[in-house]
Amino acid sequence: MLIRCDEPRRLGVPDPEARVRFETEQREGGGWPGRRVLVVDGEPAFELSHWCGTCPLLFRRLVTATQKLSLEDVRERLTGTLAAPGDGGVFDAFGALLPEGEYLPVLLRVEPRLVIPGREGDYFSGEQVDTWGIDQFWGLPEYPHTPYYRTFETAVGSSAHLYEFVVPLVPPTWNERERVEEYVELMGRGAVPTAVAVSTLDVCEPAIGFGDDQSQHWGLTHFLLDGHHKLEAAATAGCPVQLLSLLALGEGLADAEQCARLPALRAQPRSARKTGA
Repeated sequence: MLIRCDEPRRLGVPDPEARVRFETEQREGGGWPGRRVLVVDGEPAFELSHWCGTCPLLFRRLVTATQKLSLEDVRERLTGTLAAPGDGGVFDAFGALLPEGEYLPVLLRVEPRLVIPGREGDYFSGEQVDTWGIDQFWGLPEYPHTPYYRTFETAVGSSAHLYEFVVPLVPPTWNERERVEEYVELMGRGAVPTAVAVSTLDVCEPAIGFGDDQSQHWGLTHFLLDGHHKLEAAATAGCPVQLLSLLALGEGLADAEQCARLPALRAQPRSARKTGA
């Protein structure tokens, strides 16, 4: 459910001061650009979709992904429901963790479903294989090296589909059990707490088809800054949680027109992609 989407805002700090930033690694000797990565506290945390846009959608946790972020100053405010993205200074507080740039603030209500790679509901061994087939070198689907949450999907058109993911910076097994149980109890009483994420929109389409469903994949990926315990609790209890997404414009594989379509797409009813649709 889309609650509210505000106008894009410029926020953030100079890159060297940002605790979270997006980088493209450079190959030795020049040539083609290297990996796109999400960097947390100076360490590459996730490998992202390849810059070409024809390779499969990707968020792959790296061995240096060991940090999660939260801000004590707004912790109490996020225990409850936000009416707007900027309520209680939340937008600006988390903006100070990010590199300077344009961000689209989107406030959502989601019902997360925890997915284990390779098991039922896994995008990488399901919908992605339907379009790209398995990796031609490894003979296997892509593997994200992390559990993640699926929250929404909808049609972009007859040959394009939006898939939404919430990606914890560290696995749910690292969460404190007592805090998860506290949120389960809180949600059982009707509370809808708020998580915060920095997000990217990647639009990927294969240049050569090895799958049965040749379609364009719009991947809306939310990397959790705050809310690891809340998302696990919501998935456990089958309850909704709010998600404040700070969509980093210009950092994903989507142009301005595609990003501008996102609020309307996110307001559509949920619908699954039918293979060969």
